[in-house]
Amino acid sequence: MVPANIRGGKVIAANNIFTVLAGAALLVVLATVAFVAYKCYVQYDTIFTVR
Repeated sequence: MVPANIRGGKVIAANNIFTVLAGAALLVVLATVAFVAYKCYVQYDTIFTVR
């Protein structure tokens, strides 16, 4: 893994490809959570209740 550069107290990403991949992975996870919550609400009329 490539270490991050530190300039003036700020951490600068060594490679923007990794930043883009991490952002895309985060968006996929958030979209999956939203989809599952929506499907649970449509099918069971609730998201978090255990019956």
